[in-house]
Amino acid sequence: MIQDVKNTADQKMQKSIEALKTDLSKVRTGRAHTGLLDHVMVEYYGSMVAVNQVANVSLGDARTLNVQAYEKTMIAKVEKAIRDSDLGLNPATNGDMIRVPMPMLTEERRRDLIKVVRGESENAKVAVRNVRRDANDTLKKLVKDKEASEDDERRAQDEVQKLTDKYVAEIDKLLQTKEAELMAV
Repeated sequence: MIQDVKNTADQKMQKSIEALKTDLSKVRTGRAHTGLLDHVMVEYYGSMVAVNQVANVSLGDARTLNVQAYEKTMIAKVEKAIRDSDLGLNPATNGDMIRVPMPMLTEERRRDLIKVVRGESENAKVAVRNVRRDANDTLKKLVKDKEASEDDERRAQDEVQKLTDKYVAEIDKLLQTKEAELMAV
């Protein structure tokens, strides 16, 4: 039982790290990458779908994304969705190709992005700590229900704390890497 609680906590903490990595990859660093538009949603026959479901997103060069809609009727909708997204991009249509140039990052914009990244990492730390709290509550319940001894509970809580420390350190490392990436000119 105790091992199951630890394994579950470990898996949930790992998922928090994966979610943070996904969120950090959406914060752009001045270079174009196709994953940048993954969370941009466009209306497609009455339902909202991701841009990569209705168009092919590719790299034109280091600072340009090329978006080619699968249907000509979708070109305007895809362009509008990219423009209206929170990414601050200004796409331009050239025939049946939408070109999305990546603007240069100013010092002020870099600092704003660092604040966003720090907020994302803090949310991940909170998620990891919530997993720790839930695991400890479950361990206390096991002791209360006489399914585990208090010594086993204490040992397990120490191991859960070590897991928490490990994942918080990993979050800090990811944050430092992303901050350095953002400040590199």
